[in-house]
Amino acid sequence: MKERIITAAILIAIFIPMVIIGGIPFLLLTYVMATIALYELLQMRKLSIFSFHGALATLFLWIFLLPPHLYDKLYLFSLSKMEISFVIVLILLSYTVIVKNNFNFDQAGFSFFSIFYIGIGFYYMVQIREQGLVLLFFALLVVWMTDSGAYFVGKYLGKRKLWPEISPNKTIGGFIGGILSAILVAIVFAIFTNIPVTTVKLLIITVILSIFGQLGDLAESALKRHFAVKDSGRIFPGHGGMLDRCDSWLFVLPLLYFLLTKLP
Repeated sequence: MKERIITAAILIAIFIPMVIIGGIPFLLLTYVMATIALYELLQMRKLSIFSFHGALATLFLWIFLLPPHLYDKLYLFSLSKMEISFVIVLILLSYTVIVKNNFNFDQAGFSFFSIFYIGIGFYYMVQIREQGLVLLFFALLVVWMTDSGAYFVGKYLGKRKLWPEISPNKTIGGFIGGILSAILVAIVFAIFTNIPVTTVKLLIITVILSIFGQLGDLAESALKRHFAVKDSGRIFPGHGGMLDRCDSWLFVLPLLYFLLTKLP
């Protein structure tokens, strides 16, 4: 527990100032986090990031993470990100032929999916930060409070298992406790901040984010169970890997952006 607390304190001391500063420093931090997460995900599938396909996946991830105002400054043959995606698919599938299936279709598909699984979440972390510091802090606190509420309520009041085949320690009580804890965050933000969302809309968004944040956690648990690994990595003593810390974000941050821009 002491190791876990010390690690968390160090991470907060690095991450929070970067979030507040924003701009290029925050973008660079996002690149580092996303690259480590991609490395961990490829490692689960026994794929090395230090290979042709790993380097290609990393390069595309870096291109994908670029915010629009920086992407437009690059000369990439005037290709959109969707068109670059097509080029990456062609290269990956051609590579399976060149190496005579030593790198096969299944591995190519996993590599390509990994880019989007990691990339979309971290891309929208940057986009949410550009929408406003208060919105990013709101999203992060919803995730953290959902996680804490689910843990403590589940530990003391949870009886019925939520999804024992995927995560045997999670309970229905913890799931509900996580949502209620997230609602407290929404109430605090509605009262004490200038978050640009009406109270009713904020509560609706919070419940959706809390539910999908927990599903994001379960999705990563299913992934680890499939590949028979305990943690995605060991970069954070007492906490596991980058993907272990950011699994809920990958669901929550894109959803928040969509809900903010699409809900009336």
